[in-house]
Amino acid sequence: MNLKKSRSAGASSPLNGIGKQGGYYADSKRKRKIAEINQALNAVPVDVAALRRMAISEGGLLTDEIRCKVWPRLLNVPVESIPEKLEEVQRENNKDYNQVLLDVQRSLRRFPPGMPDEQREGLQEELIDIILRVLHKNPQLHYYQGYHDIVVTFLLVLGERLATALVEKLSTHHLRDFMDPTMDNTKHILNYLMPIIERVNPEVHDFMQQAEVGTIFALSWLITWFGHVLSDFRHVVRLYDFFLACHPLMPIYFAAVIVLYREDEVLECECDMASMHHLLSQIPQDLPYEMLISRAGDLFVQFPPSELAREATQQRSQQTAASTFKDFELASAQQRPDTVLRRRKREQAPLEAQPGTMAVVQPTARRFVRLAVMGLTVALGAAALAVVNSALEWAPKLDLQFFP
Repeated sequence: MNLKKSRSAGASSPLNGIGKQGGYYADSKRKRKIAEINQALNAVPVDVAALRRMAISEGGLLTDEIRCKVWPRLLNVPVESIPEKLEEVQRENNKDYNQVLLDVQRSLRRFPPGMPDEQREGLQEELIDIILRVLHKNPQLHYYQGYHDIVVTFLLVLGERLATALVEKLSTHHLRDFMDPTMDNTKHILNYLMPIIERVNPEVHDFMQQAEVGTIFALSWLITWFGHVLSDFRHVVRLYDFFLACHPLMPIYFAAVIVLYREDEVLECECDMASMHHLLSQIPQDLPYEMLISRAGDLFVQFPPSELAREATQQRSQQTAASTFKDFELASAQQRPDTVLRRRKREQAPLEAQPGTMAVVQPTARRFVRLAVMGLTVALGAAALAVVNSALEWAPKLDLQFFP
């Protein structure tokens, strides 16, 4: 797989469409996708697997109106059970209030340009309340700087009531490792970055290792789901569609494809820690997001966390949110693995890769089974199906541990 930057790919590429808002998504495709999303929402039971595919595939969920309906389904939050009136927030003597207040006051750039001051200030007050409300209800969670960058995205898309419920669910699952008393699990997740890069491009990996740049440049990417480093809100919510539909470790795969996409810049950089860190910590704003989303999905299927765990810093499997993803994500009966894939896995019959199958290194027979059956290609639709179905196949079996 070639993740090298192409002069023809970028903000002007059709792959970089963010639905109709970006001007690239053909109207007929848009209408068809909206119809498919509504069909999945109206199914009994709701077809969550189809909603995941829609969230991952090109253009994501298209509009905030759709996200208000689909994001709760992706997080398994029953909207009808959310109280109409939110609990009052006690700010006095709250141990987190001062830090939250400082962070929220510095978050002006996260609000739409041109928003009236009065409206923005009202939203900032709601942002503070959401954060303090979730922390008060879940005392095991610890606030971290950058958490507000995630919460403000949910607030702007969903409003305070719905955002509070979804942020609480997200905080106790996908974000839980970032909200531990220490950064041990966060560091552990960051340590998946270099093994992914090494498998795709050993030259880039070795150059970064020689520069001793480490992975701290990607910390803000990971703990804010890129909300802190991307200036265009459309790009942020497009990534949130993708991340909410996938495994909790998907943001680290997306971080890897950004580094791999910038191969030329990395190899032309001075091979020292300061220069390399400065380069990598600055994310270009004209990335081909749809292409990178597709490739992140490809890499997740080819190199699942279970195959990378031995090279990451060892943590007890029960300590991380990624290890409990199987219980959280697969509660709905309609989210079943692909039947062909299950049959092939049981038979354990080696298959040859089909034309168009993407492979970076010589894959194991098991990976060939996954890729051949799914017909994995660089086309995002195939990658979306592979990401969803592969997660559904592995997770409920309890025979693969993400953090052994």
